[in-house]
Amino acid sequence: MHHIFPNLFNPVTTISYDLPNSGFVTLKVYDMLGREVKTLVNEMKTAGFHRAQFSAEGLASGAYFYRLSVSGNAGEFVAVKKCVVVK
Repeated sequence: MHHIFPNLFNPVTTISYDLPNSGFVTLKVYDMLGREVKTLVNEMKTAGFHRAQFSAEGLASGAYFYRLSVSGNAGEFVAVKKCVVVK
C-alpha cells in the first residue's frame, strides 16, 4: 500500500509506502507523455514503512504519475498513481 500526501501540492509532497517484505524498490515520477522526470528511490529497502519526498521544483504545473516497483523473493509488485503539481 502506498499514499501521497497531499495529492495536490506545491512544491513538496511525501510518498509513503509499506513493504511486507524486503526488496529492491524503484520509485520514479513521469510526466503525462511518459517521460521520466525524477527518480526518488532506487535501492534495497527492508520490510516496513518508508517515505520519500518529491520536490516539484523545476517542474511545470500539471499532472504527473509515480510508479512504485518492488522486486524481491516474494515476486514483483508494481503500482502507478497520479499526483498534481499546482503552482
